[in-house]
Amino acid sequence: MIIGTAGHIDHGKTALVRALTGVETDRLKEEKTRGISIELGYAYQDLPNGDVLGFIDVPGHERLIHTMLAGAGGIDFLLLVVAADDGVMPQTREHLGIVDLLGIERGALALTKIDRVDPARVDAVAADVGALLSGTALAGIPVFPLSAQTGDGVEALRAHLFDAAMTLPERDTDGDFRLAVDRSFTLQGAGTVVTGTVFSGSVEVGATLTVCPGGRRVRVRGLHAQNRPAQAGRAGQRCALNLAGTDKTAVARGDWIVAERLCVPVDRLDARVWLSAQAPQPLRQWAPVHLHLGAARGMARLVLLEGDSLAPGASALVQVVPDRPIGALYGDRFVIRDVEARYTLGGGRVLDIFAPTRKRRTPERLAMLAVLETPSVAGRLAGVIDLAAWGLDLQQLAVAWNRPRLGNELPGDCRRIQTARHDYAVAESAWQGVGRRLTEGLAVYHERAPEELGPDAARARRMWLPKSPLPLFDALVDDLIGRAAVKRTGAWLHLPGHDLSLSAAEQAVAELILPLLRASPLEPPWVRDIARELDLDETEVRALLRRMAGQGQLFQIVRDLFFVPEALARLVATVRELEAEQGGARAASFRDRTGLGRKRCIQILEYFDRVGLTRRVRDVHRLRADSPLARSAPLS
Repeated sequence: MIIGTAGHIDHGKTALVRALTGVETDRLKEEKTRGISIELGYAYQDLPNGDVLGFIDVPGHERLIHTMLAGAGGIDFLLLVVAADDGVMPQTREHLGIVDLLGIERGALALTKIDRVDPARVDAVAADVGALLSGTALAGIPVFPLSAQTGDGVEALRAHLFDAAMTLPERDTDGDFRLAVDRSFTLQGAGTVVTGTVFSGSVEVGATLTVCPGGRRVRVRGLHAQNRPAQAGRAGQRCALNLAGTDKTAVARGDWIVAERLCVPVDRLDARVWLSAQAPQPLRQWAPVHLHLGAARGMARLVLLEGDSLAPGASALVQVVPDRPIGALYGDRFVIRDVEARYTLGGGRVLDIFAPTRKRRTPERLAMLAVLETPSVAGRLAGVIDLAAWGLDLQQLAVAWNRPRLGNELPGDCRRIQTARHDYAVAESAWQGVGRRLTEGLAVYHERAPEELGPDAARARRMWLPKSPLPLFDALVDDLIGRAAVKRTGAWLHLPGHDLSLSAAEQAVAELILPLLRASPLEPPWVRDIARELDLDETEVRALLRRMAGQGQLFQIVRDLFFVPEALARLVATVRELEAEQGGARAASFRDRTGLGRKRCIQILEYFDRVGLTRRVRDVHRLRADSPLARSAPLS
């Protein structure tokens, strides 16, 4: 169990920890000279069952609230310290407000310095603090009058802390490892050491981890858990990690040491924010604040997602935009302070670390955030899948929620689409809905362009389902084909009833035309030349070639110029080669590689842009990853 102190300066927090553990947590020369805590202090106490209590002693000065916040994020149990002679003071209130915002629900009240006052004063201060605690999660916590100087009452508090530690529920270690760094230093002969509280998961010596948000990989060369050498550490412990692969300048207070998959630098997040009733004024749009999350602090802006202001004492859904990427996951608690760091404004709870930059205030988005506030994982997962019209990326969600086996908790009325690299879930109702959009779109397409067989799959996706993830769209097409609701001919999708079959007479003419096109496949004759060669009407030849293109037998590059599939396959292969070698195809490099004229090369590259094989970026034609021509060679 990790115990954190809280309270006003000079109320005896450090002296009490020393009396409980025998450890002096003020280690800096300046702290000893001035008699006040400036940095976080740490102490440990053996428990009868062999476990260890960890203490984090925080500064009480109003100018050191940021240091107090760095230590408060990972504590299990609050030791609220109030001096009997002074009573409730400003930092008593502010510290208590902070731990309430952080969701800390277990604690005890230590009324210190009782040797300086009479019993009536002790009772009065206890009553004042009880009133202050009412309405918080810590209402009704036990009170321990004591004196760290005389020792009176210390043993009773120690016994209570021991009992609380023995009955503390085990932390869930199901998630991957996360440690919030609050110190980084170098030890001679050991190298870089970081310390912090483990928020989730476990770690062993030899493990490879990542510094977040920087992304640097490190190896655990050795570790201490609760101030003891150990082979492993777990959630709820304070750990010191001896890291290989970095130096102390590359890891700072506020960073996270995490399992590699959890290293997701967050540049915006959606959250539920509570504004303190003591806040001096309402919160406005784009308000600048100090953001404290884990052991980190930095500047951020707040975008209100409900209304244009947030009144003191109220809560709202908010998008938090930090000034630099941070480490955060679903459920993390944070505190916001005013731009000058003079007082605490409120706090919040992270709901979505993949927050959108656009359409963030739509009813659909707010409904999704409301579902994300569901406490149970199963209920929350069922809710977000039901609202995800385009399916849900389970891998991304498992990272955001730090749930390694999220797929096992899926509701029964959804489909799961798994590939080697992707894992999606989609509600059955949404699946049927996107299927209808595709078939209805094809029906309209056939009506407007009866001479064409249909669009290729990539074009169909861009036309009717542009927000659908590619793996989900591919699975949808396969499902529709399997149910005979859609047909695929070559690269083209069409409805089963739509056919461009040629008559016997047309087929006979087609068999005369194809040899002419294959004779010089990269420089085929124009329609007028084919008509002249075969002594046919040019208009009829043009109509027949278009029907053949609709069937996938030919490809119309520009008006009256048609390529056979094997020619186009060679040109697609050239584009693939140029993409791999030069990052895309330029007209000049494509001309040099094919031997065609510049005008013809430009016509072919523009055709590839139109059909979705490539996308033009300035003067470069880049392969589209979602194009069937880019992923395979169906024409060769």
